[in-house]
Amino acid sequence: MEKKPRYTLRTMTTVNIEQLPKNQVKLTITVPHDEMRPLLEEAATRLSEHASIPGFRPGKAGYEIVKQRFGEMKIYEEALEPIVRKTYLETVEGNHVETVGSPKFDVVKLAPGNDLVYTAEVTRMPKITRLADFRKLSIKASSIDVPEKDMNVALRDLQRMQTKEVRGAATETLGPSDKAVLAVNMKKDGVPVEGGQSPNHAVFLNEDYYIPGFKEKLTGMKEGEQKTFTLEFPKEHAQSMLAGKPVDFEVTLKELYHLSCPELNDEFATSLGQKDFNGLKQVILENLKHERAEEEKMRQEKDLLEAVAKESRFEDIPDLLLNEEINRMIQELTHRVGEQGISFDDYLKHLKKTLADLKMEFAPQALLRVQVALLIREIGMQEKIVVENKELDEELDKLASEYKTKEEKNRVYSPSFREYMGSMLRNRKVVELLRGIMVKS
Repeated sequence: MEKKPRYTLRTMTTVNIEQLPKNQVKLTITVPHDEMRPLLEEAATRLSEHASIPGFRPGKAGYEIVKQRFGEMKIYEEALEPIVRKTYLETVEGNHVETVGSPKFDVVKLAPGNDLVYTAEVTRMPKITRLADFRKLSIKASSIDVPEKDMNVALRDLQRMQTKEVRGAATETLGPSDKAVLAVNMKKDGVPVEGGQSPNHAVFLNEDYYIPGFKEKLTGMKEGEQKTFTLEFPKEHAQSMLAGKPVDFEVTLKELYHLSCPELNDEFATSLGQKDFNGLKQVILENLKHERAEEEKMRQEKDLLEAVAKESRFEDIPDLLLNEEINRMIQELTHRVGEQGISFDDYLKHLKKTLADLKMEFAPQALLRVQVALLIREIGMQEKIVVENKELDEELDKLASEYKTKEEKNRVYSPSFREYMGSMLRNRKVVELLRGIMVKS
């Protein structure tokens, strides 16, 4: 462990700084007794305010009276927190120690008439030991052209949303352009497949994304009819347990619907508020181009930041920062899973993984995310990127306009949120700087 020399602050508090592994720092802080005196007086006053001392109004008994009443150690204990708070902040600021998270305090010596000695173990913000020369790095931009097949898929999706469903008669059979509502039970080697049971599974026979042969087995069924058959799953299927394996299906046709699909023509376009079919296609094309552009922008951001991180070097990333980032990733995943109507516990069961397993898997990506955050911060400082008050005010005003209540607007204008938004805007500027330098067509 490396020990640094003793420092003396302007307050005469003395500090020993000891570097520990993983960017931990141990500060041993000695506060002279004379320096503590004003805070000890304040502590005595607070004690007298909350106690009944004969002959004195609350808060009016002097130090010696309070000392006689409660004992001097009680005064020292009352003054400890303010003394530590004041001297700790002066220590980290005076010695330019950038910390993250909360410190761990331990009192070494606290006794009347003596100097106070305490330690604070803190996590130091890791430094970038070598920042990559991003002006010599580049990534290639990708085309944002929209293939014809993507246009056709979008049109089919619109057509499907406008499709009318007409309940079939009990005597009718399921046709190749109908919708079936099935009770399904899938088994492999006689064992039910996880997630392969559904009492009301909708199947559109005019779609192509089902297991090969599945639609053909359903064609010709009537409502109430049951059927059992075996199909082999594609070798490239996402579920490795089923890929290339035979699976038994037990299906019952519960409901049959005929689908009345509108034709893709001018009439269809006008029903959607467009002048004609060509106009509709143009709107779809512009929307798809916008989506592709946003996707390409996100890809570029990811690739350029990873490229800079790969060529940079960092001090050890503290466990505190890594664990915070892993937990943030878990929260993001939990939110996404919840939006799909699935509980996170059920999601883990489906993956056959524990929360600990997931955290281990997230560790490499979490490390990269921490490194990227450090890079953005460092590049912002080196390039002297700032956010002017005017542009920050405009951003906050724009955001506040989206809220209705005074309480919500006040949160937007709070000092903490203003600081957060300032950091976000500065980060955006750094990314745009890198994009302008590194992205090549």
